[in-house]
Amino acid sequence: MLSRVADSIYWLNRYIERAENVARFVDVNLKLMLDMPTNIVQQWDPLVAITGDLPTFQERYGDATARNVIHFLTFDREYHNSIITCLQAARQNARSVREIISSEMWEQINEFYLFVKDAPPDQSQAQIQDFFNQVKLYSHLFQGLMNATMAHNEGWHFGQMGRLIERADKTSRILDVKYFILLPSPEAVGSTIDEIQWMALLKSASAYEMYRKKAHRITPPGVAKFLLLDPEFPRSIYFSLLQMERSLHKITGTPMGNWSNSVERQVGQLRSELEFVLIDEIFQSGLHEFLDKLQQRLNGIGNSIYQDFCVLEAIA
Repeated sequence: MLSRVADSIYWLNRYIERAENVARFVDVNLKLMLDMPTNIVQQWDPLVAITGDLPTFQERYGDATARNVIHFLTFDREYHNSIITCLQAARQNARSVREIISSEMWEQINEFYLFVKDAPPDQSQAQIQDFFNQVKLYSHLFQGLMNATMAHNEGWHFGQMGRLIERADKTSRILDVKYFILLPSPEAVGSTIDEIQWMALLKSASAYEMYRKKAHRITPPGVAKFLLLDPEFPRSIYFSLLQMERSLHKITGTPMGNWSNSVERQVGQLRSELEFVLIDEIFQSGLHEFLDKLQQRLNGIGNSIYQDFCVLEAIA
């Protein structure tokens, strides 16, 4: 497959997954504001800080109010990770591979983009929550159409890798929200407020019902283990890496358990570590520190995908 095509399909899926996860990311804070007692101060600036773009936000918006943060993360065309710019980039990538993807996929991307483009920035609480639900639904529809109408060849597997690495990264960041935003004070650990926060966290990853089918009580180690290490839940980080590794080996033809390039080695190593790590070990070393290192390694894998599959070597 041409490196240009592989790169476009990879980023097409990654941008759509990113748009969905930004919606989830904001939605977790909106849900918490509804459930939290009125004496708890609303916090929005840490939501931007976790994206790594707080200085940019402060320079352009100043105060981190709910309206400013939602506009920045959703409708700001000058911010490269907002929902609207992600969908614009996804649409551009889709246009460049029209001959590879199905017409149904192309139509869905256009409809998704136009829905967000035409949405009014100023909406009520109920309207903006419905908007984010629609963003997630559009993303799910695109994934379903891709699975049902595109040949499961190299291009499909590159798309899978883009979606899965983005999903693993954003699941780790949603977990990190708990430690940067949701915990009001050390005294609140184990309280009703604490449980409400963990419930909202699970719901933001569409994980609440599946978690409750496995566990009767909501506990921090239980939630973290489910989102990090569960081998069956499709939004867990371990599941994402496992499926990503399988798509990677389908592309290269290298048997599972072996590696022929740096991407296969990095993905296999990280997946193996998650397979054998204990959640107690993660909490003992610090959940935030573990997630921070995980995000760095996922960034490294993304860079290696570009170097190994998308960079054209000069002919001597």
